[in-house]
Amino acid sequence: MRILLTGKTGQVGYELERSLQGLGEIIALDRSQMDLSNLHQVREVIRQIKPALIINPAAYTAVDKAESEPELAMCINGDAPAVMAEEAKKLGAAMIHYSTDYVFDGTKIGAYTEDDKTCPINVYGKTKLAGEQAIQAVGIPHLILRTSWVYGMRGKNFLLTVLRLAQERDELRIVADQHGSPTWCRTIAETTAHIVAQLNSSYSVAISHDEASHKLQDSWQDCSGLYHLSAQGQTTWHGFTQAVINHPTVPKKPIVIPITTQDYPLPAKRPGNSVLSCERLMSAFGSLPSWENALKLCQE
Repeated sequence: MRILLTGKTGQVGYELERSLQGLGEIIALDRSQMDLSNLHQVREVIRQIKPALIINPAAYTAVDKAESEPELAMCINGDAPAVMAEEAKKLGAAMIHYSTDYVFDGTKIGAYTEDDKTCPINVYGKTKLAGEQAIQAVGIPHLILRTSWVYGMRGKNFLLTVLRLAQERDELRIVADQHGSPTWCRTIAETTAHIVAQLNSSYSVAISHDEASHKLQDSWQDCSGLYHLSAQGQTTWHGFTQAVINHPTVPKKPIVIPITTQDYPLPAKRPGNSVLSCERLMSAFGSLPSWENALKLCQE
């Protein structure tokens, strides 16, 4: 199976390139090779590679900056996935795409399910929702995996910010009224690889390209759709920060003071509740780790 992976230098893309090894011919590209703001290039690259599966973790993820660059964010998060899906349909290919908890407004009491009404309250969420809807409209076999509060040991994310500030300051003021599930990028990658392995089981017995395409299409019929993929359990940014600095590898332990969202205004509004129910994914593909256990593994 030829797998086209976008955004290989990003948090999730970096982990995916490693987790997918052995599951097919992985063609991993960075922005210089496939720039999602250049839709013509996106089409041309896909037509040249002719993948059986497109995995797209690449995205415009600067939530606050998106408020001042809505057109660029929409091109990368909404238009580019649409182009990928259109090209995948011509090839008889499938697609895995990543979305976000920010498609919800955060007012629900309890965890959001895949069937809950979407209502994004910032530009980033609106553009990611547009990408979801575009892929669904094309009608290809697909998995849209919504995740939340993604972190890792590379790139720009909340975990690395906390680790840096913990060494610089004696006191951290952290928002304590936004609830979600911090999700390690490696959890996302390993779960995705597990799903792809299931697809490979039918694809690998095909004797021709046409037969392989048909088998791939058939293997997706029962599982194609929208899923939530995040670590289990929930916390706040304040609780996440406490867990980060309490790890034995963090030498300095600043005081963590809880504040409200209003105390820390940002250009983009954040949902008060970003907790995702992952029952659908776990029923289909297996269990997910708790956010506490995943964080400990990440920091080791």
